[in-house]
Amino acid sequence: MSSITQDMKYRQSLVVYAIRYGAGKASRKYNRARSYIYFWLSRYDGTLESLACRSRRPHSHPNQHTEEEIALLRNMCRRNPKLGRVELWCRLRKRGYTRSLSGLYRILHKLHLQPKAKKKVYKPKPYQQMTYPGERVQIDVKIVPRACKVGEAAGERLVQYTAIDEFTRLRYLKAYKEQSTHSSKDFLLNLIPFYLKRGIEIQCIQTDNGLEFTNRLAGNQTPRLTAFEATAQTLGIKLKHIRPYTPRHNGKVERSHREDQKRFYSNRTFYSFEDFARQLAAWQPRSNQLPMRPLGFLSPVEFLKAHTVQDV
Repeated sequence: MSSITQDMKYRQSLVVYAIRYGAGKASRKYNRARSYIYFWLSRYDGTLESLACRSRRPHSHPNQHTEEEIALLRNMCRRNPKLGRVELWCRLRKRGYTRSLSGLYRILHKLHLQPKAKKKVYKPKPYQQMTYPGERVQIDVKIVPRACKVGEAAGERLVQYTAIDEFTRLRYLKAYKEQSTHSSKDFLLNLIPFYLKRGIEIQCIQTDNGLEFTNRLAGNQTPRLTAFEATAQTLGIKLKHIRPYTPRHNGKVERSHREDQKRFYSNRTFYSFEDFARQLAAWQPRSNQLPMRPLGFLSPVEFLKAHTVQDV
């Protein structure tokens, strides 16, 4: 017994008094009917637990399935394991079954006669591992949380553009006031010198299907190239868009955004766009110095340096 209630103690006092002085005196003293006293006297075995209230839930329902109906259901499901529920119900009605379709559904699940079909287990395809810096760079946009914006920045829209090299995990961050194809174009033009300065020549860029990157899912019959796509084409950089609504295909940049949320945005406030840009620029070199398990517990800067020395 998990707990002893006041009602149980009251019943014990009443029963003990009735045993000592009789049910009549107990009825007058406790102002209870004799039938009530005799009921608890028959239950009492000397322990408090015997005076606890038991479940009043009925053991059966007047309209529950009979044994004959259950036997009919089992036989029909055994002989026709692939039969649909509606067709099974129609065949049962021809044999005298009078229950509703919803009633049949409930009893089938209760008896486990038609178990749920097993879902096909998702098996991810083996991911293509990059072999050198710049082979592919992932780009994505993160909206600055509302809680971080105070003062003049409270009503502004602030976004963070992020690029991460898949091989070295080296990142480039830049602050913008909007996520548009023109912001994406400007980010690309600033991104290339950043990586070239560190000896990385970008071969391919991978993005999601946002309108700031592409119009291919905008519903236009003849989609035109966005400013971002046209700039990449002019620079000779291959563009790759991930499968729609599948952010895990851009997993490295998404994972880096989670680290930004945990380490940067969770304890920062921005008073203006200029303040946000300044703090983000200071956070970028710090984020590139964090050790990572996929890199053998080296930071992206250390991994790039080790790789460059090894190749020389």
